[in-house]
Amino acid sequence: MLRRAFWAVAAVVCLFVPSLVLAQGDYLDVYIAKVKPEKMADARAITKRMVDANRRNGGDNWIAMESMYGEGDTIVFVSTRQDYADADKAGDAFMAAVNKAYGQDGATKLLNDWESCLRGSRTEFRKRRWDLSRKAPDAASYAKFVGESRLLRTTAVHIHPGRVSDFEALLKDAKTAGEQMANTQPVLVSQVIEGGVGTTFYISSLRSALGGFDKNPTIREILGEEGYKKFLQMSADSIESSESAVYRFSAELSNPTEEVRAAASDFWNPKPVMAHAAKAKKSVEEAAQKKKQE
Repeated sequence: MLRRAFWAVAAVVCLFVPSLVLAQGDYLDVYIAKVKPEKMADARAITKRMVDANRRNGGDNWIAMESMYGEGDTIVFVSTRQDYADADKAGDAFMAAVNKAYGQDGATKLLNDWESCLRGSRTEFRKRRWDLSRKAPDAASYAKFVGESRLLRTTAVHIHPGRVSDFEALLKDAKTAGEQMANTQPVLVSQVIEGGVGTTFYISSLRSALGGFDKNPTIREILGEEGYKKFLQMSADSIESSESAVYRFSAELSNPTEEVRAAASDFWNPKPVMAHAAKAKKSVEEAAQKKKQE
């Protein structure tokens, strides 16, 4: 049900809070919704109602992302959690907010309507691996880092059984070398601990625009020739498969924390489109009526 979806929220961005910010949690609760193409408008409308209910009634917080490159008609909702118990609390807060806004029957109908929009879904609980991440933002700058980001590029890396420590060593080498270079950007790593098959790591980068992915140092430039040769060999031995995607942040489908919202208020607090459309329609009708009377 959508209960799991939204207390799992929003990306696969995944990877938003630095390890020092314990109040923001050390896990990512991720819900990946695959929407029927003909139901995308309905799914967005339902999500907006969930956002409104949680904002008005102190419910859960999440960031939503929609696919740009990768599998289409996909919405990813990511929330931060401090621990497993925090996921329970967030689920209760979400349901309480929706019940308060729409009543129990109305909330049940809304959740059922959401389920009818889906062709599939998946939930994952991920541990943030700050020991493998590069240049993660500190406690003072994390909200600004997330709030000013608009895109998430992420690669899911599936590891061969028995080769996890080799892959971790590979990431640590890249982290050490990358942090010594002035022009490298943050790279954030998490590991699926619930809801996956085998061992999967997510390696993610956030940017304010697509152009931010241009002209970044390559792994070859970061590691040097010898290090790059080692990287290629260890990758071939350790990695079973991988897939990548780029997601854009959706402000109207998100309910971020106040700190993230404050970092870019104009973006995270979009004006209600329907209200403006209704106002414009009313103005046209009044003008037409006035002209008719004249």
